Amino acid sequence: MATTTTPTLTHWGPFLVEADGTEITAVHGHPKDPDPSPIGQNLLDVTRNRIERPAVRQSWLEGGPGTATDQRGSDPFVEVGWDEVVDLVGEEITRVRADKGSEAIFGGSYGWGSAGRFNLPSSQIYRLLRMGGGYTDARGTYSSSAAEVIVPHLMGLDYSQAVGSQTSWSVIAGHTELMVCFGGVRLSNAQVTYGGQGPHLTRHWLDRSTDQGVRFVNFSPLRDDLIDEVDGRWIPVRPNTDSAIMLGLAHQVVADGQHDEDFLTTHCTGWETFCAYLLGQTDGIPKTAPWAESIADLEPGTLTDLAREMTEHRTFINLALAIQRGDHGEYAYWAATALAAVLGQTGLPGGGFGFPFGSNGNVGAGQIRKRIPGISVPPNPLRDSYIPVSRVTEMFENPGGSYRYNGQSRTYPDISLVYWCGGNPFHHHQDLNRLSRAWAHPETVIVQEPFWTPLAKRADIVLPATTPLERNDLGGAETMLVAMKAAVAPVGEARHDYDICAAIAHRLGYGDEFTEGRSIDDWVRHLYEEFAADNDYAPAFDEFWEAGVLQHDMADMGEPEQVFLADFRADPDAHPLETTSGRIELFSVVIDTFDDSDAPPHAAWQEPYEWLGSSAAERFPLHLISNQPADKLHSQYDHSRFSRGHKVAGRTRLRIHPAAAAARGLVDGDVVRVFNDRGASLAGVVVSDAIQADVVELPVGSWYDPDDDGTCRNGNPNTLTRDQGTSSLAQGPSAHTCLVEVEKLEGAAPEVQAYNLPEFVER
Repeated sequence: MATTTTPTLTHWGPFLVEADGTEITAVHGHPKDPDPSPIGQNLLDVTRNRIERPAVRQSWLEGGPGTATDQRGSDPFVEVGWDEVVDLVGEEITRVRADKGSEAIFGGSYGWGSAGRFNLPSSQIYRLLRMGGGYTDARGTYSSSAAEVIVPHLMGLDYSQAVGSQTSWSVIAGHTELMVCFGGVRLSNAQVTYGGQGPHLTRHWLDRSTDQGVRFVNFSPLRDDLIDEVDGRWIPVRPNTDSAIMLGLAHQVVADGQHDEDFLTTHCTGWETFCAYLLGQTDGIPKTAPWAESIADLEPGTLTDLAREMTEHRTFINLALAIQRGDHGEYAYWAATALAAVLGQTGLPGGGFGFPFGSNGNVGAGQIRKRIPGISVPPNPLRDSYIPVSRVTEMFENPGGSYRYNGQSRTYPDISLVYWCGGNPFHHHQDLNRLSRAWAHPETVIVQEPFWTPLAKRADIVLPATTPLERNDLGGAETMLVAMKAAVAPVGEARHDYDICAAIAHRLGYGDEFTEGRSIDDWVRHLYEEFAADNDYAPAFDEFWEAGVLQHDMADMGEPEQVFLADFRADPDAHPLETTSGRIELFSVVIDTFDDSDAPPHAAWQEPYEWLGSSAAERFPLHLISNQPADKLHSQYDHSRFSRGHKVAGRTRLRIHPAAAAARGLVDGDVVRVFNDRGASLAGVVVSDAIQADVVELPVGSWYDPDDDGTCRNGNPNTLTRDQGTSSLAQGPSAHTCLVEVEKLEGAAPEVQAYNLPEFVER
């Protein structure tokens, strides 16, 4: 069969895909991408491990909603026809709305299902549920929940608005002398952007910055959080101590009399109160550089010397997202804001602070994103019915229970129906064995998904969806618009998310309102024409579709140059921040009124619930870093040959320092049991000196595969992480606060079963 080559856009970049009509035969980097991501090779297995027909859990089909819910994940499935499954879904949504109210429906999605602007699974499911009366939603993201809540308090900017306003890399390359990174600038994370990643340029900007004299400092447990080519200074740091380090640096600047008193009084509010805390006048503990070095386990003089270096040079402080995914993670961002204010360089070209360079693709590109409008999603009629995104388990465990969130006292809803479309909580949620137990609470779980993931196997009703390579769409990235043409036919009886939701909407009585009379191809043409009407350089749709890509009419990447908070710096009265004071909040009167004991109203060091400086380290002496994988996006395509080819001994690799490995008798390739009181996971050993001696790295992304005692055979670290909010302020995930022990597995390692299809039975 002849092959065709079609362009596509993913969250990890643009590609050219070769296909023979039924299979992807080759994946190539797009010619407009100078540094293609290798994880594009996962697309070769887009047709494998697929859900081919609608399926219903046998016990649910025979006994109805609420039957044997503790058997989710072990019960067999019965395959049914589309007409029947649409009726079952429609009947169940109608029943729950009538008996329990719309707030008893939890609409789960995580938005990463497609980089296409129309076929975005979250848009489709939210449109469906909102048009029908609403649902309980989730607020925030697992990536940045703590930052999303604290940033508006500090500088009056929505988090995404702040990220889009970051100082351009071109400005950093031209003006910064010292870039101090907390969590590095990790290229594998910079491969990815929510909504579609265009050409990969982070490596280019790191190289250019180095060539122009920028010196880099990397505070991280991992040396390769910063590429070797920049010849950065690696300062291995005890995890979760970033706030203490930044306070120690700020104290040294003040002690040396090098702080910018004018900036602190004219552009900030609360300096006197914060300074009193910094100097120890309020609690008797001066936050000196030696104090911080003791907490962070740094060599004496490290922070004193660095603080003086920072005052003598144009210094830019970069914050990775990883540092806010720990206990009290909000306060690392607050401490960085305060340190930059003390230095007085905020708003200057190449100075101040920024986030999260190296955590998202092309942050700091200085480029306006030309997004394509997607299908409209109306507001949720139940606008106050939501939970913080990572409080799912608590919601199931404690319906009607109270909790605090961003100054509010809130109540968990009683969820009867979960409808999940796009995402896999059995990958990214913490303490997965606890979630698995709580998952028995809802009466019905509906999952709309292409692959037999751990989530799909734990559903009652499974709706097989197509992947982006089986449907037409528009992909919008920073500098290009991509015609995402279907490369292969749908697998089995899989249907497009839009067509599934449209069928359910018709069953519920509002199908015409949902579709507006348009097919997918009609919508794609309509959205493009909306875009073209506002951009006169855009050709007619048919010409664009034939060409496959449209390069936006913009200056080269990096232009126009922008400096974060430059206007505010130049004239704080003419350009006040949208905070209560109009200034940077070093002390927040608003947070002070919340009166939450774990959420002080200024940057502060708070001891994590478990860390290497605590007594818990006597039993579990290694700190676990569960960062993002380099071989896939989250858990997508973990079943692929490319992803599985990067595993060790058939499961997730565990990086461990030579000294820690030797103390446990471990060598490369050993299978180990990683464990703590919450659970255990099996992993394959890689010995490396690029990791701190008392830290181990076990990336997320492997499909959850528990045996009878809850040990994950496939190496998912979230059997080990604690499911607790960062604080009552943001209630974000605190996965990076986790201690473990590692031991060699005795005997033969069990077979990984994560990629096996579920059992099917006849009705």
